[in-house]
Amino acid sequence: MSGVVLHLSEGSPDKHRAVLRNALNLLRELEPGTPVEVVVHGEAARLGLPGQETASALAEAFEAGIGLAVCRNSLRSLGLDDDAVTPGAVVVPSGVAHLVARQRQGWAYLRP
Repeated sequence: MSGVVLHLSEGSPDKHRAVLRNALNLLRELEPGTPVEVVVHGEAARLGLPGQETASALAEAFEAGIGLAVCRNSLRSLGLDDDAVTPGAVVVPSGVAHLVARQRQGWAYLRP
């Protein structure tokens, strides 16, 4: 397995925390060095913005090595540009296209 990609499109902070917790729990069970990435689009793109109530959960995920890919199309829908994302997050042109690309690269897909 190349890595694990978790798909998140819901806007609820409780859902954001749950997915980040899932990613942390998963990381502990995988072979060391296995990449884990959360891809957000739609309302979930807010997870990648500074000042969110989930900021401490996201910081913990970043410290553990979990990646966050934020959809540029979703940011534009929110009236934001790439510079709006929190340090550590990566902006991708399209969240759904990034999910497909990861699956084509052999990454396991999860939709918690």
